[in-house]
Amino acid sequence: MASKAKLVLIGNGMAGIRTLEELLKMAPGAFEITVFGAEPHPNYNRILLSPVLSGEMRLEDTILNDWDWYHDHGINLQAGRKIVQIDRARRRVIAADGIEAAYDRLLIATGSNPFLLPIPGRDLPGVVAYRDISDVEQMLAASAKGGRAVVIGGGLLGLEAANGLLSRGMDVSVVHLHPWLMERQLDQVGGALLQKALAQRGMRFYLPKQTEAVLGETHVTGLRFRDGEEIPADLVVMAVGIRPNIELAKAAGIHCERGIVVNDTMQTYDPRIYAVGECVQHRGQTYGLVAPLFEQAKVAANHLAAYGRMRYEGSITSTKLKVTGIDLFSAGDFTGGPEVEEITLLDGTYGVYKKVVLKDNKVVGSVLYGDTSIGPWLFQLLRENHDIGEIRAHLLFGETHLGDAGHAGHDQAASLPDSAEICGCNGVCKGTIVQAIREQGLFTLEEVRQQTKASSSCGSCTGLVEQLLASTLGGVYDQSPKKKPLCGCTDLTHDEVREAIVAEKLLSARQVFEYLNWNHPGGCATCRPAVNYYVRTAWPAEGLDDPQMHFINERAHANIQKDGTYSVVPRIYGGVTSPAELRRIAEVAERFQVPMVKFTGGQRLDLLGVKKEDLPAIWATLGMPSGHAYGKSLRTVKTCVGTEFCRFGTQDSTRMGIELERALEGMWAPHKVKLAASGCPRNCAESTVKDVGVIGVDSGWEIYIGGNGGMKVRAADLLCKVKTNAEAIEITKAFLQLYRQEAHYLERTAPWVERVGLEHIKVRVVDDPTNRRRLAEALDFALAQERDPWAAAIEGHLDVHAEPLARVAP
Repeated sequence: MASKAKLVLIGNGMAGIRTLEELLKMAPGAFEITVFGAEPHPNYNRILLSPVLSGEMRLEDTILNDWDWYHDHGINLQAGRKIVQIDRARRRVIAADGIEAAYDRLLIATGSNPFLLPIPGRDLPGVVAYRDISDVEQMLAASAKGGRAVVIGGGLLGLEAANGLLSRGMDVSVVHLHPWLMERQLDQVGGALLQKALAQRGMRFYLPKQTEAVLGETHVTGLRFRDGEEIPADLVVMAVGIRPNIELAKAAGIHCERGIVVNDTMQTYDPRIYAVGECVQHRGQTYGLVAPLFEQAKVAANHLAAYGRMRYEGSITSTKLKVTGIDLFSAGDFTGGPEVEEITLLDGTYGVYKKVVLKDNKVVGSVLYGDTSIGPWLFQLLRENHDIGEIRAHLLFGETHLGDAGHAGHDQAASLPDSAEICGCNGVCKGTIVQAIREQGLFTLEEVRQQTKASSSCGSCTGLVEQLLASTLGGVYDQSPKKKPLCGCTDLTHDEVREAIVAEKLLSARQVFEYLNWNHPGGCATCRPAVNYYVRTAWPAEGLDDPQMHFINERAHANIQKDGTYSVVPRIYGGVTSPAELRRIAEVAERFQVPMVKFTGGQRLDLLGVKKEDLPAIWATLGMPSGHAYGKSLRTVKTCVGTEFCRFGTQDSTRMGIELERALEGMWAPHKVKLAASGCPRNCAESTVKDVGVIGVDSGWEIYIGGNGGMKVRAADLLCKVKTNAEAIEITKAFLQLYRQEAHYLERTAPWVERVGLEHIKVRVVDDPTNRRRLAEALDFALAQERDPWAAAIEGHLDVHAEPLARVAP
């Protein structure tokens, strides 16, 4: 039997072990794995060292993977053994005690080293860094004696260390080089608020101050600043930054700059050697937050497993922190300046400060202090380059649907009992979530959703779950929105799947599953209809429309009702019918004893309570096309009477509605699509709550897009004005084709318009006539491939319903 390939991991920290966890999920048993860790501990959560220092948590509570985990997965853990040499020629690593290990693939995750100021006295007993368990143990031992502690560094780590030592009863001072605290996360106003709050707890501050020397002969006794001032100290903690730990890689001849340089697959210049974590430099950037490191881990594991389909393209991060119990958030360029606008809110009494920086009506940065509940929303606006013109007045107050409605933005979650229900949809209590975060090592909202289901349904508890993440993780919680895969069958997003379908000319959903290494060969209920739709949209003539990939209503070409019967909705263009059509509908209703005939909200007739086996005969008798009332497709075009009869009408909206419905008949889309045509601004057809609405004015037509009248009402945006029916139809076609091409499956036009922005659509549909024609022609070509499903079934070209094998009496 062939031996397994050997994988050696240097570094037993969070990034390296996360890579192994991902690898074991993707390709269990693919490697014989050996892990070398310089510390004598199994993998632990470094972020939780702050609550350990402050006495809120025990050291053993920080363990992410205990000794049994390594044993259970057949991993050879060499804890307490530091690798001092990589012999690339012989493909071996050598530890300080002479132990060697061969590798076929090597993963470097050596993290970072604390930076110690190069000043006299830094090696004295009583001077410590703040990086690992050993440092915390030294601080705990020192704090047991009491006395005076000085922390050099007013960043996150320094303040957490200061707070921990203050909690242990020491007299604590903080020395910082900059004029205000946490200058990388806060502006001067936010920094001043933080300093004031911490001073009220008993911390003293020296800033801006530059430390010149640590004083003492046999033990630290104090500090001296460059201006000559001296202060006493029994313990000095240096928390002035970290540096990527690259010495081992550099000595091995691996290309390094500030960090170990890797490509998008996390490979170094030696393709057998990968690197992840704080030691890495990717596209010129280094990262210290957890989320980017875990994203790197997933990509590295993907390539170690020989899947070869993921790329790490860098991370856009925001910072949401809880510093000694105070919520902070910052993202983007929050410094401001003459080229930008600033919107601010400052309530010094309640300790709330909000600042949003705008440029060209777009959010480019923000700082939040005290109340960070709107942070995720602001960051989403920033990432999506959203035009905030219409919501500018409400920008500092956020969106209630982010989950803080009724909680006034305060951290309510931390004060709730463990039995309090957080997620009403799934019945998940606070205690369950906190336990999952601690015991399963969860760091992100998505991970909590996967493990507990909290926040995975309506999402209204998202804010509370985020508060629990922040309070439980104790110091650093990065909640940057992550790339969301299409479903659990793949790590690829909707857009990545669509790009692959086009680039590789994949002509069926099953071909997509196979080519993109779907986790489940047949897909799932989420991905099957989505991928089938993407194939049909990309290749309308050649792509295979697999009936088994549709939802039940689309498979049956009828809308199933709660009692198992079906409804029949023939298409009635523009809501205009005739005596002949009405007679046929009446005849069908009587002959097949249809229990109910009802007008729909879209001006159509709905025959309800139809037996499945009667559907073909009913459609044959009607002789009318399907209204597609069951599908992700064009539903109706609602109209008012317009100029033909209405004394207020300025345009013939009935004719316009019929022309639009005939032009778009048979169109499949990411979701259902409804249109309306109103003959005047009185808007009797309710055009401003439709996916596309046209309203007649004296000069022609106004075209509105992205309206919605369902659970979340949204008034449509005015896209443009045109003079003729032909222009209105071409604009509508182009808009809907762009929606078909870009929206995610099951995404209505309203959220899609909000996601991509009105300007994005105007540029492609209104401002560029060549592109507009191309889009309209593409839709025409796709529609030309479609046939009415019931006409095809009646002619014997489509087996819409198999006959029942036997009917069982109730």
